Amino acid sequence: QVQLAESGGGLVQAGGSLRLSCAASGRTFSRYSMGWFRQAPGKEREFVGAISWSGASTDYADSGKGRFTISRDNAKNTVYLQMNSLKPEDTAVYYCAARETSYGFTFTRASAYDYWGQGTQVTVSS
Repeated sequence: QVQLAESGGGLVQAGGSLRLSCAASGRTFSRYSMGWFRQAPGKEREFVGAISWSGASTDYADSGKGRFTISRDNAKNTVYLQMNSLKPEDTAVYYCAARETSYGFTFTRASAYDYWGQGTQVTVSS
């Protein structure tokens, strides 16, 4: 089992940047494909981006392409979500998720992930 803890959320003005971190503890982090999701009030949880266990493959939702970048440091058991040019519609609770896999895949569906963090609030003011 792996435990996930997000950090780095906060209040930022539109056009600003934030970097979220997700620290993992427990089993071998490098065996996990990681994803970021978000959930705004009254809305369903939605895919933001994902990264394969090696970091060689990434995938992004259209809403974040060109603005968001996912990376990971397996030596630090941490995955990051760099968010630039933030918009008020990016306001949500952001969650990281993990799925143990032997393959270099990324996963876009929330149901594909086995472990979730508690989330970190991101608020973008206009």
